[in-house]
Amino acid sequence: MLWTAAGAVTLGFLVALEIAARHYGIAGPVTNQAKEVIFAPKSGPLLYASMGLMMVVLTWRQRALALAAAVGIDVVFLLVRWAAGAGFACGNGPLWVIAACAVIAVTRRTGQERMLLLKGVGLGLLLVTGRKTGDTWLLITSKTRPNVLDQYAATADHALGDPSWLAGRIVDATGPVGSHLLDYVYIQLAVAAVAVAMYQLRNVASERRFPRHHLVRTFLVIGLVGPAVYMLFPTVGPVFAYGADGGHWAVATLWPHTPPPVTAPHSMPFDGITPRNCMPSLHTAWATAIFIHSRKGPRSLRFAGAFWLIATLSATLGFGYHYGVDLVAGAVFAITIEAALRTFDRGWDRQGVQLVVHGAAVFTALLVSYRFLPLQMAHHPWVFGPLLILALLSVIHGYIGTTRQWEPAAPPALRPEPQPELV
Repeated sequence: MLWTAAGAVTLGFLVALEIAARHYGIAGPVTNQAKEVIFAPKSGPLLYASMGLMMVVLTWRQRALALAAAVGIDVVFLLVRWAAGAGFACGNGPLWVIAACAVIAVTRRTGQERMLLLKGVGLGLLLVTGRKTGDTWLLITSKTRPNVLDQYAATADHALGDPSWLAGRIVDATGPVGSHLLDYVYIQLAVAAVAVAMYQLRNVASERRFPRHHLVRTFLVIGLVGPAVYMLFPTVGPVFAYGADGGHWAVATLWPHTPPPVTAPHSMPFDGITPRNCMPSLHTAWATAIFIHSRKGPRSLRFAGAFWLIATLSATLGFGYHYGVDLVAGAVFAITIEAALRTFDRGWDRQGVQLVVHGAAVFTALLVSYRFLPLQMAHHPWVFGPLLILALLSVIHGYIGTTRQWEPAAPPALRPEPQPELV
């Protein structure tokens, strides 16, 4: 019943988003996903990662057949595109394989086997649909929020020392190598999430059930709830509001070499194309979720989770996509979502509720302070800067302390019984 209800809610949300997108003259997530059955997909690696998630419910033999079928279908599409003079693109094969598994589940499976395969298909489709949903959300923010609040975020960012301007100069100094590496990490964040999720779901095929909590849940909830905050605090980022990428809409061409002056902020109009997707930084939120869920894995996975978090933070600031205050809000947002999902699994116990309320209160206080106290924050950086960091650390400390109490206590070690002495 839970899976049916979740599917119905998701379908209703997608239909509503499709209608809203059509109202603004753009294609919705359902249309964009349907096009990729035949036309060149936007992200081939993401579709292969989605198929990898779906394959956690298959046996090793079935996984090999599914992968071979996906590659074979992609080769056929590539040959057709090559003959037609089109560009290189892959990813149709995984989408066809996921659809085929859905048909097999309905027509050839029964009982628990059917439900398990359908869950796997749903998991794979949720990832690609979540990407399309996010893209549509971003387009809607640019159409519905003509004014942006970047001057408020940039003024409040003085309390943290304008980290985006500093990181931008560092990335410029690293040259094309550092820039390309960070760009790859930034773009392929979902693939990193799939790697962690596949480790968490590695025993699904043998145990015939999914674990109660895993990274995909947190990833999707962050992607669904986060864009709603974009509507409340629309910002486009330093590279657009204060950089050359903003064109004539930018306040001035200041990023990354000249921090903006401290003046009374006000909302300003911006174009109808650039997404208002800075507050909070969802890339920071997703990277934080990957880091949290990678802590229970082997050393290589923990190292990868830490690397992806550091590289993502460096990219969001170094490319001028976010202000430092966005990153603080994004980390608090991710930890609060993670705490809420784990508390839901535990039946909303007192400790979990207190943690969620604390995280939500800190997140709300951050947004309110950015909007109504930016000048005070800029004029007193040695007061508000540490306060922002302490607010983040309080949420981190609360999460670590609460989740440690939730962990099952290790059984006490048995003391060896004394042996009788031989006389």
